[in-house]
Amino acid sequence: MTDRRVPEGASTAHRDTFARDLLPPRDLWPIMDYSALPELAYPNRLNAAVMLLDEMVVKGFGERPVLYYEGAVWTYRQLQDRADRLARLLVERMGLVPGNRVLLRGTNTPMMVALWFAALKAGGIVVATMPLLRARELIFIVNKAGISHAFSDVRLMAELAEAQTKAPSLKHLLAFTPLGDGANPDADLDRALAQAPAGFANVATAADDIALIAFTSGTTGDPKGTVHFHRDVLAITDCFPRYINVTDPTDIFVGSPPLAFTFGLGAQTLFPMRFGAATVLLDQPTPDALLDAIVRHRCTGLYTAPTMYRVLTGQAGKHDLSSLTKCVSAGEHLPKPTWEAWKDATGIRIVDGIGSTEMLHIFISAAGDAIRPGATGKAIPGYQARLVDDEGRPVAPGGQGKLAVIGPTGCRYLDNLERQRAYVQGGWNLTGDVYEQDQDGYFWYVARADDMIISAGYNISGPEVERVLLEHPKVLECAVVGALDADRGMIVKAFVVPKPEIKPSPELAKELQDFVKSQIAPYKYPRAVEFRKELPKTQTGKLQRFKLKEG
Repeated sequence: MTDRRVPEGASTAHRDTFARDLLPPRDLWPIMDYSALPELAYPNRLNAAVMLLDEMVVKGFGERPVLYYEGAVWTYRQLQDRADRLARLLVERMGLVPGNRVLLRGTNTPMMVALWFAALKAGGIVVATMPLLRARELIFIVNKAGISHAFSDVRLMAELAEAQTKAPSLKHLLAFTPLGDGANPDADLDRALAQAPAGFANVATAADDIALIAFTSGTTGDPKGTVHFHRDVLAITDCFPRYINVTDPTDIFVGSPPLAFTFGLGAQTLFPMRFGAATVLLDQPTPDALLDAIVRHRCTGLYTAPTMYRVLTGQAGKHDLSSLTKCVSAGEHLPKPTWEAWKDATGIRIVDGIGSTEMLHIFISAAGDAIRPGATGKAIPGYQARLVDDEGRPVAPGGQGKLAVIGPTGCRYLDNLERQRAYVQGGWNLTGDVYEQDQDGYFWYVARADDMIISAGYNISGPEVERVLLEHPKVLECAVVGALDADRGMIVKAFVVPKPEIKPSPELAKELQDFVKSQIAPYKYPRAVEFRKELPKTQTGKLQRFKLKEG
């Protein structure tokens, strides 16, 4: 194993070093092991966008489809042309310099993909955001990452425009349509794109230059920026889709996770493009839309969360899903009954996997005959995994402990030393999950080790929801925990102590739910509200959430 906590790559191409300056000290970085696979021996100069897009055109994939969206089909060459023109706009008309942060806000559309590649080609750092985020959440991200340039789907512009008024670093904000075709007169980026010249001289970034900052909520409630290099982007494409969910140019994938979620970014953009495959992008990935896409495009691969598989199982018999051969589940634990029901309905064995935003993508999984229903799997090629106790000592097979992982990707938080020290210990990444490992090396999920609520594939911070509820004038105290749910895995449940003059009622519960929806992303709202006269606390006044979880 090669300990690469201190990179030895070429000097940075980034003139704006804001993000690099906010990385943790190198002795707090995890072990970065690039020696496990020959594919991970990347050159010191590396631009992930060039490798995944331009090089694929050079290799002969230029005229092959890469993106399907509604009635449109983009080839690799068309995507390259669009990304080049956007990169020129960024540099020549918007003054982007390598190292500037570029925020992207949109659903899963071809223009979101083109903008992602354009930013990397220009040496920028991508910060993609979930489409449901509200202005207050966007303000935090923009200020934390020092965003200078931002692009929003014209349909989602209002919240980002509001955020710009309280984000002094954000100087450039333009709107686009899904295909960048000027379909909406308010899409000023589309108009600029129509006049942009073709071709672009890609920035020769270092392999260890930052490519993206992915934000995720933590137990503290504040979003945390996880930093990933160009090398990392390539590494995830050379592990899971190469060795587990084996991908080839004939594949057509579809899925539900947003491109702003690293699960969606890998599954629906990076993984297929590494191998010359294609993706069907869906604006609204409802069950009906997914099933229709599979049938219409003869999709071979599906990426989604266990919640969606449970819904799709009941409808599978009504559709011709015979083209499907590769089904992947991630985002939350895949229960054995869900796996078995999908197998019975379709004959397909779901490939389960666990990843994290901090690790960028999946690092434990199993495929084919190696799958054991109910188990997540083993460390995939390129990674190592073990269980440790509270003191960091390895736990023998058969025992239970905290999951620790090392590989070619790893956790580096942006300007958050407290979380860095908690997540990375002794060079290992501690994911916050509790697992059991059997004698054959398979990992079996037990629970989250913190207060994160994983609902329908979304990571939701209980403390963040609590802070919003406490802003309501009728709330005295509250606590938010995850409650088991047959359909979503878990739901957000709020225990609320109203102010003395306020009477609990179903109407008050709905009022609080609507308030949360108006302040933060709607998927975070408490689907269950229980009123209490008091909340359990320690003698020192600390809230005992575990007692609420116990019921």
